[in-house]
Amino acid sequence: MKKFYLFIMFFFVALVFANATDQNFYIYLCFGQSNMEVDFPDHGRVKGQWYTATPPLCRNWTRIGPADYFGRRMVKELPDSIRVGVIVVAIGGCDIALFEKDNYERYTATADDWMKSVIEEYGGNPYRRLVEAATLAQKEGVIRGVLLHQGETNTGQENWPDRVKRVYENLLYDLSLKAEDTPLLVGEVMSTSDACCAAHNAVISEVPSVIPNSYVISSEGLPSQDEAHFSTAGYRELGERYAEQMLKILKTSK
Repeated sequence: MKKFYLFIMFFFVALVFANATDQNFYIYLCFGQSNMEVDFPDHGRVKGQWYTATPPLCRNWTRIGPADYFGRRMVKELPDSIRVGVIVVAIGGCDIALFEKDNYERYTATADDWMKSVIEEYGGNPYRRLVEAATLAQKEGVIRGVLLHQGETNTGQENWPDRVKRVYENLLYDLSLKAEDTPLLVGEVMSTSDACCAAHNAVISEVPSVIPNSYVISSEGLPSQDEAHFSTAGYRELGERYAEQMLKILKTSK
């Protein structure tokens, strides 16, 4: 039976795997701000474990996100021998600075109290938590890509692609990954006429010219629930679009 797993390094899963790395266990790192968040009430999940990825995947007060339907589509299309796991680290409203090694402390110091409390749930350093989770996950599977959905807070900042590049390159270095084996998929923000941050999509479009092996995931036509967030149907379709691109990459890399 095909399986889709969630790794909880903030609160994550309990399935026991063999000690040897399974080359057929594909792991994807997912990070960003609110549109990458997904639901997560307390289901008795334990930090540092794998769980079957049934919603919610992240925190109590947020809704379904793209990582869920990304994983569902991946396991649907891939051979039965392949398992898929996701690691999700996301903080609503955050600047890309929160994932920058040399900047997160200054950014956190100026953040609102509600955001500080979320950051603290990741041990005060969401980037480090992502790396810690990924390092543990590498003992059991292979990291096959990175999914980013972030940018609303950085709308219009022309240096955003370069900042994303530094975060991505830090992940590659810290996890001993090769860029050619680890595609970066970056989702567009809401693009409807009433969207607050649609102008940032022009900046996002520059990512592939700055970062090799990176791809932009379109948000065109996706329904919204407000000026900044997709509706449930929008999140489902966005996740499917991430998966469609990743499946194309896997097919051409064989």
